[in-house]
Amino acid sequence: MDQTRHNIPAPHLIGYARVSTEDQRLDLQLAALAAAGVAEADVWSDKASGVRSDRPGLAGALKACRRGDVLVVWRLDRLARSTAELLRIADDLNTRGVVLRSLTESIDTGGAVGRLVFTVISAMAEFERNLISERTKAGMAAARAKGHRGGRPAKLTDRQLGMAERLLADPATTGQQVADQFGVHRGTLYRALADYRRRRELKS
Repeated sequence: MDQTRHNIPAPHLIGYARVSTEDQRLDLQLAALAAAGVAEADVWSDKASGVRSDRPGLAGALKACRRGDVLVVWRLDRLARSTAELLRIADDLNTRGVVLRSLTESIDTGGAVGRLVFTVISAMAEFERNLISERTKAGMAAARAKGHRGGRPAKLTDRQLGMAERLLADPATTGQQVADQFGVHRGTLYRALADYRRRRELKS
């Protein structure tokens, strides 16, 4: 439909861009946002890894969105640090009447196809959480059957920490529940996760 012919104003576009480290550049993302029609004054950005929660640019972009606006990102992984967080952001925007548009994945939640894609993503995220939970419980049961009664292990492996991180991405899962599943104290789990994330950031 020709918006100009029918006097329908174009939606207000708000852009968000993020790079993981200070030595990376935003140029590619900013150019893509500009090509998509986002005004420079409406672009928010961060230089922070996806695992960091203090992203003022993202907070500003989300706050700036009003009903009828479109939040534009170069790629979905620039917006969220996990599938669970992505779904929470998308649900919040949808509730507020804001469309989410990803240029790389060609996703636009203003249309039926975009909404369907997010429904599938949501279902897969729930499936993944259930699988991780089932595997963790099975591992704990096998350990108990061999005579291991839990307690603090010498070290959580990176694979276990990755599983723990995905479990914690679900807002319905508490740190204590995850710590209990791995047989460690909650503080031990959080310290191990902090070290795991620092090592991952250094590699990014």
